[in-house]
Amino acid sequence: MIKVREIEKAALGLPAKDWATFRAWFHKIDDARWDRKLERDVQTGKLDHLAQKAVADFRKGRCKEL
Repeated sequence: MIKVREIEKAALGLPAKDWATFRAWFHKIDDARWDRKLERDVQTGKLDHLAQKAVADFRKGRCKEL
């Protein structure tokens, strides 16, 4: 199995063009994982308290237009 150190070494040895390609791929994968986690958190109610606080703040006039 490939170890993190081996991946780090390989990534740091990439030429600029390949580094850009790798970086774009990694960001795409990382963003997709983050999106899936956020969706799970929303579905399981983990963020409900934040939504409730935001609605309460809005109703109390504690918000301003962006």
